[in-house]
Amino acid sequence: MIKSENNYAFIDSQNLNLGIRELGWALDYKKFRIYLKEKYGVTAAYMFIGYIPENSDMYAALQKSGFILKFKPVLPNKDGSHKGNIDADLVLQAMIDFFENKFDKTVIVTSDGDFYSLVKYIYDHGRLKAVISPHQKTCSTLLKKTAREKIIFIDNLRNKLEYKKAPLKDGTLRGAF
Repeated sequence: MIKSENNYAFIDSQNLNLGIRELGWALDYKKFRIYLKEKYGVTAAYMFIGYIPENSDMYAALQKSGFILKFKPVLPNKDGSHKGNIDADLVLQAMIDFFENKFDKTVIVTSDGDFYSLVKYIYDHGRLKAVISPHQKTCSTLLKKTAREKIIFIDNLRNKLEYKKAPLKDGTLRGAF
């Protein structure tokens, strides 16, 4: 009997969202979760995201798609925008799970060079499955060098993971979740 993989994904949601948006398309999160499971053996996919009460429908849809949401409280900036810096939360959760041996290998989803130390540590210990970056051009050079042969770019997966708008029976369009 072949042992199935028990890999965890740690997803920088804002980096993923903005990176895909910059490419000019929308990610189908249901397809993305299936892709993580089938391609990388991901059994738990943590998505680190700022919490804004008005987005509760989106959060519910992400959870229904199989993501484990880890919320960070956010406060509005003076211009009304929001910034929820989740970097420390993602690193902390990844290291807790690493030291508790909860996963075989890990997938980190980001283009942010701030995760260089995490990726290096996990790579050096033979437990990095992949770094998935939304966009090759905006991916940190440090991250590319650290992940080496284990870096994948979502911009190359558009045909497989793009959200295609399809009308519902009543004629309305469904969201990307």
